[in-house]
Amino acid sequence: MDTADLLIHSSSPEESIRFAERLGELLRPGDLILLSGDLGAGKTTMTRGLAKGLGVTERYITSPTFTLINEYAGRAPLFHVDLYRLSGEAEVEGIGLEELFERGVVVIEWSERAGSLIPEERLELDLKVTGETSRDILVRGRGARGRELMEKLRETA
Repeated sequence: MDTADLLIHSSSPEESIRFAERLGELLRPGDLILLSGDLGAGKTTMTRGLAKGLGVTERYITSPTFTLINEYAGRAPLFHVDLYRLSGEAEVEGIGLEELFERGVVVIEWSERAGSLIPEERLELDLKVTGETSRDILVRGRGARGRELMEKLRETA
């Protein structure tokens, strides 16, 4: 962990949602959030909180594992992208990911499959399972906007 990183401990899914909701309230079109962590680490739970913070009224936020991209209407459009089923950058190129960055807030699970298609300006959330319901959330800001979001989160943590 870098000294500039932020480590958040969550003892429950509800706490994780509250953290993500605070982050969602800060987001605007063009922001990119990368979620990483093992299966079951809580990436979709985090997206539910982000959606709530963006004012999404949709009741069911689900992982787009088979559809690849789910779009939700809120204060800004939220694009929830899951690249788990794609094999690499060439396949990711075919889904029009770059266009989404200009249209709203983009949250990507399994972003490592996109390689160089991922912009430098982003916020990374790495989720680690620490217990049955507890998680550590390591936050890293990349680029000016990513660092700005991380600092605003640090102020409210």
